[in-house]
Amino acid sequence: MKKFSNKIAIMMLATVMGTASLPYAALNVQAASTPLNAQEIQQAVTELSKLKVMQGSNIHNQVTRAELAKMVAHTFGLQGGKTDKSVTFTDVKANDWFYKYAVDLVSLDIMQAKDGHFDPRGTVIDAEFVQIVAKALKRDVKSVNYWAERFFSADSNVTRGEAAYLLNVARQAIPSDKATITSVHALNEITLIVTFDAPLTAENEAFAKAKEDFVFSDGLTLTNMPRLKTGSTNTYVVPTSVQKPGITYSLTYKGKKAGTFAGNATKINMTEVRQVTNDTFEVESLQANGVIDYGYVISAYSGGRGANALVLDQNNGANGKTYQIISSMQARQVTITPEGGQPIVAKYVPFTQSTDGKQEIKFRLPEGQVLTPGVTFTITSDWANIANPTFVAKEIAPLEISEVKAVSETSITVSLTEDPGDELFSGRSVELTSADGEKLLATYKYSSRKGTTGVFDIQQDGKLKAGNTYTVTPVGDWAGKSSAELTVE
Repeated sequence: MKKFSNKIAIMMLATVMGTASLPYAALNVQAASTPLNAQEIQQAVTELSKLKVMQGSNIHNQVTRAELAKMVAHTFGLQGGKTDKSVTFTDVKANDWFYKYAVDLVSLDIMQAKDGHFDPRGTVIDAEFVQIVAKALKRDVKSVNYWAERFFSADSNVTRGEAAYLLNVARQAIPSDKATITSVHALNEITLIVTFDAPLTAENEAFAKAKEDFVFSDGLTLTNMPRLKTGSTNTYVVPTSVQKPGITYSLTYKGKKAGTFAGNATKINMTEVRQVTNDTFEVESLQANGVIDYGYVISAYSGGRGANALVLDQNNGANGKTYQIISSMQARQVTITPEGGQPIVAKYVPFTQSTDGKQEIKFRLPEGQVLTPGVTFTITSDWANIANPTFVAKEIAPLEISEVKAVSETSITVSLTEDPGDELFSGRSVELTSADGEKLLATYKYSSRKGTTGVFDIQQDGKLKAGNTYTVTPVGDWAGKSSAELTVE
């Protein structure tokens, strides 16, 4: 059932009540539970009018597709967007005032025109509007949906006022290569929360560039790229090396002083450890205990996390619970000590931080070392408190290679007898030996596993040769002593 009349009633009620009980929320603050009020809508309309995004003040009228095309094109600077897609319409003429906007939006796949039917006078429901804004902004749908919560009803038509409000919020999320830091504070020993005056561009988020731009005092370093929080326009989760309590760190961004912050002594509360393979173990954390992996709360990953993705407020709370955030494990390590033996440094296994819906970070012993069955091992860390830090090692039979197939001359798939789970292919390699003795090395392609099968890329510019038969064996004992034959056609 359409709820347009209910929306008008809410806005009219807000107008009568005034705004004292419905304060205007800062755009970077997560959405409030109160409905939109007339002042907020009028402020958005005024801003967009200044920018020539919209004209007129009929805020209660339903927005048409033609009007929305113009508003979106102007908000995100999409006029004349470059695309190879040719667009023709059955219901739009070249001399129509909205023609160029329709062409721009449809050619960029931001709006749709099935069989050439654009339907310029048609209305737009909230759910479709959210999708349009997400595509135009190149932002995750969950964030845009969150900004729209205060008026959203999936099957309800968007009003001009509501369109103005959401577009005004969304334009604050347009990336800028001139973004500067407005605040920084340490969340825990390995995580900062950094707010900018605008979101970063993809180029400035990239690790290599970010590592140049973020310069800390006292030996602190950036350990991975900054990640924009879901639902925020410009606040980032920033992973660092382990901070030292009592030290006041300074941060310089792109050569300019960006602020100071106190080193945080808070360690991440991990639950327990357990063996996974003969050379790999995992350290578990639980959302039920108020610990969440950053993969569930950052914009870049929200699409892949589905219903498990969360929007945390400024205090990192959601659903009545405040969370510790585990930032990137890149370059992290822990110490594993056998009872009566010497400590061993185990390093993080890439892309195993939070997979298959589990917060179980994997660490691996140095190449060639294995866990001795029957021995008790204790895990310690300078970034985590582990409630149950010991396990008794056991012999775990490795999975066997069951099949190898060629994908291309530089890539193969390797299937195991059982699903290895949680990306345990990560960091593994196989050797391919041809009948004439030629050897090739293939290494697992991160995050390529589907069930029992993972993609392995040939290294050092090697290529498979048509007509050759290769014997494929694991490097090390991660897949036992198994081997498989691969004949390249």
